Amino acid sequence: MTRETPLHAVHERLGASFTDFAGYQMPVRYSSDLAEHHAVRQGAGLFDLSHMAEIECEGPGVEAFLDYALSNSLSALVDGQAKYSLLLAEDGGVIDDLIVYRLGSAKYLIVANASNRDAAVEAMQARSAGFDVQVSDTSDEWALIALQGPLAAGILEASPITLESPLAELRYYRIVGGAFGSEPILVARTGYTGEDGMEIFIHSAHAEALWKALMETGGDQLTLCGLACRDTLRLEAGMPLYGHELSRDVTPAQAGLAGVVVNAKESFVGKDHAVGVKSSRVLVGLSAEGKRAPRAEYPVLDQQGTVIGEITSGALSPTLGFPIAMAYVEAAHREVGTELVVDVRGASLPVTVTSLPFYSRKKVTS
Repeated sequence: MTRETPLHAVHERLGASFTDFAGYQMPVRYSSDLAEHHAVRQGAGLFDLSHMAEIECEGPGVEAFLDYALSNSLSALVDGQAKYSLLLAEDGGVIDDLIVYRLGSAKYLIVANASNRDAAVEAMQARSAGFDVQVSDTSDEWALIALQGPLAAGILEASPITLESPLAELRYYRIVGGAFGSEPILVARTGYTGEDGMEIFIHSAHAEALWKALMETGGDQLTLCGLACRDTLRLEAGMPLYGHELSRDVTPAQAGLAGVVVNAKESFVGKDHAVGVKSSRVLVGLSAEGKRAPRAEYPVLDQQGTVIGEITSGALSPTLGFPIAMAYVEAAHREVGTELVVDVRGASLPVTVTSLPFYSRKKVTS
């Protein structure tokens, strides 16, 4: 059965186009993919991410449990800190990639991909056996709204939202409590667009009021955005998408995520295989000239015409103006500057192995 987010009726009234994503009817765009993409790079965009899964872990044994259940050291976090982590299978494959927020010494909030909600909850609950911890799927209780772009911070500060500490003190990969009227909220600074921005967690019943307040505050500076531009934004930023760059057939090392695995831990699920190799292929960035864009599943060939890989994500970069892609290729072809070819529906597209990310925002320095 197709699900809807708490903001579905709002999106309908505002004229969004919809697509099915992970079993949800999600806004794919409001106006145009390019306009929404550029709005996030140059101004501010507003996204409904309420399809994402929220898993709450609480209890005296939560730190030891998370260190065992996930790939890195979550017990090392301080209150209000977040970390990108991986939920691995026993053979080192990736069940899901997550963001873990420490809300207190005995309480953590985990955000998982919507497509992996059931798998992530099942794995976390199974791994909780023997630990003094409670693992709860609270996804249906939360709405998640993302405000992204260089003007996002100013819009949030001008909105009716109040925070427990000034927004200027909220560093990247941190979370803070706050309120929207009388309703408690959480505000995190962990975006998926390559820009500065905030994600606001609020109970589902109050999502529409918050969305409206942010629209009114942002005015002409704020653009409503759908999943299409979110995909090109994250691709430019070199961020993996589960089902494309990550899967159970991929180990962290292959995906360039060996740094998310802490082998110094005594024990965690998947440790023996986490940095092993399921295949000889590794993830690389590719760039090209012209306007033809490589797309997912297009073959990648070496200069002799031998297939040595496959595109996982690709697009004509709206920000950079040339085609970009991520692909798994044989490790011998991973070096930056290596010239390869993509088979674009029978036509040969020359590409060059390129460092990730393709795009990095300019940091403001005082």
